[in-house]
Amino acid sequence: MATRLKTGLSDGWRTSLKLTKWVVPIYLVVDLLKQTPVLDRMGAVFAPLMTTFGLPGETAFAFVAAFTLNLYAAIAILVPLELTSWQITQCGLMMGIAHNLLVEGGVLSSTGARGGLLTLCRLLLAACCGWLMYLVRVLSA
Repeated sequence: MATRLKTGLSDGWRTSLKLTKWVVPIYLVVDLLKQTPVLDRMGAVFAPLMTTFGLPGETAFAFVAAFTLNLYAAIAILVPLELTSWQITQCGLMMGIAHNLLVEGGVLSSTGARGGLLTLCRLLLAACCGWLMYLVRVLSA
């Protein structure tokens, strides 16, 4: 019992340190950028795409992080954006469907599956779910 507890605490501590290395710096950068016009200008570039889902343009950066890196990086970007609970849920659903696409697409390809096609399907499914959530929010308002 004591060995299991010691192993669990040790593994938990290492995992926490790994996550902290990603989450804290990304959160700080986004929070600092929020204080400047840079994030607003960059968000304006993505606003036409993101308004399709009823999300601000700045959320595009979280999606890029989720698609290419991991969900923890995406969460670190989303937190300082001050989204509504509905928007956070919507982002979570979309990112849950399509996350870490580069690594998982490579793994799928190495198993003989069509990694590129499955990655495209995940992106399309995430977009459809995000758009449907947006419609539900608009129609219920």
